[in-house]
Amino acid sequence: MSTMNLTLLTDFYELTMMQGYFKNNKTETVIFDAFYRTNPSGNGYAITAGLDQVIDYIKNLRFVTEDIEYLRSLSIFDEDFLAYLKDFRFSGDIYAIPEGTVVFPREPLIKVIAPIIEAQLVETAILTIINHQSLIATKAARVVYAAKGDGVMEFGLRRAQGPDAGIYGARAAVIGGCIGTSNVLAGQLFDVPVLGTHAHSWIMSFSDEYSAFQKYAKLYPDKCILLVDTYDTLKSGVPNAIKIFDEMKANHIPMPYYGIRMDSGDLAYLSKKARKMLDDAGYYDAVIAASSDLDEYLIDSLKTQRAAISSWGVGTNLITSKDCPAFGGVYKLAAIMNENQEFIPKIKLSENTEKITNPGNKTIYRIYEKDTGKIKADLISLVGESFSEDEDLMIFDPIETWKKTKLKAGTYTLREILEPVFKSGECIYKTPKVMEIRNYCAQELDTLWDETKRLINPHNVYVDLSDQLYQMKAELLDKMSLTE
Repeated sequence: MSTMNLTLLTDFYELTMMQGYFKNNKTETVIFDAFYRTNPSGNGYAITAGLDQVIDYIKNLRFVTEDIEYLRSLSIFDEDFLAYLKDFRFSGDIYAIPEGTVVFPREPLIKVIAPIIEAQLVETAILTIINHQSLIATKAARVVYAAKGDGVMEFGLRRAQGPDAGIYGARAAVIGGCIGTSNVLAGQLFDVPVLGTHAHSWIMSFSDEYSAFQKYAKLYPDKCILLVDTYDTLKSGVPNAIKIFDEMKANHIPMPYYGIRMDSGDLAYLSKKARKMLDDAGYYDAVIAASSDLDEYLIDSLKTQRAAISSWGVGTNLITSKDCPAFGGVYKLAAIMNENQEFIPKIKLSENTEKITNPGNKTIYRIYEKDTGKIKADLISLVGESFSEDEDLMIFDPIETWKKTKLKAGTYTLREILEPVFKSGECIYKTPKVMEIRNYCAQELDTLWDETKRLINPHNVYVDLSDQLYQMKAELLDKMSLTE
């Protein structure tokens, strides 16, 4: 994909703050954390996505002549600051949780360590990229879970909020578990399968349904999925499809992948009737695909009703995450380096305890139950802390601190999940291919307990603070309350 200059993809106040830092000679290195507070769609987890586009954005972060001229035209930026922007490059470090990883509230998905003027600029772009793609990846994982092993196809391009949302939403949906997309450009850009058959207009363009099916089958015998609900699903569509399959069989035409698709009506009733008709004709392996404004709840209901559907095309409700249209990620200052090259922790206070930030230079350890490999909890700690799987580990909820769990030595394993992506402005991370990320995401989802994956009222995975981080946070809160 040709790279678009996204340098001015930022909120205006980022630039006014940058000029303020420049004018006041504020060059200190800071730490910002990008995280979210609540799982989307009432889910028990989220799937992080978008890191590859963030990498591309950082690599190409520079103010070209047209950018400088536009900023000059706003009559708010001084010439010395504009001169500084001409040579601007990101020179800091970035750590991130890899795409496709299961994540939870309050833990940093991305950590930026850079001079404050640089760290401030990248806030908006990082958030818009990570928020959108993580939202769609999470929604896709819910839909795929509801399908219980059936293939889910992303069909939402025409309903997406614009081309970028359609393209990168398709990528995120595949990461979340979709087997492919109808979006051809996404297929080309990200090397993911493209899928689809034909629309009702194909049927209507011929004199009758049978002729339309016949012409389509002749063109695409290897992937012959016929849309049967243009006129009458059970009286016309399915019988005509069976006639086509009979003709293909009689002419010894291989049918490696064939069947029908329905896009309207009572999908549970119609699919069961259609299944019986296909089976009675001897087409036991014929696919029955369905679309029609599906989401995870409708798919789950159809599965409960034993609908005879084995392939699902999901569009609007997936690509827009219709029931939860925003991920809610934020970007908060966590520490400032002093003259002794030490990070001084910073904390944001709020009357809402959920909005009080975690200070300092942090990393994240994932704790697994050794016997099952399932996630026990996540542990946010300070960089430099060490933990041993051969020692007991006490973890506790950072808000409701009476909720404590003591993990016995030898019963758990630890994995650090924040990885270095940029060092001193240079990218040191290689993004896997999208289908590789999809496979990794499936493995990640397998580390969740079933209770966490259920669609309604899922069990929460605890994100705990290390003792050192908890003590640092408590001391800062005490200090702030004394100064009020």
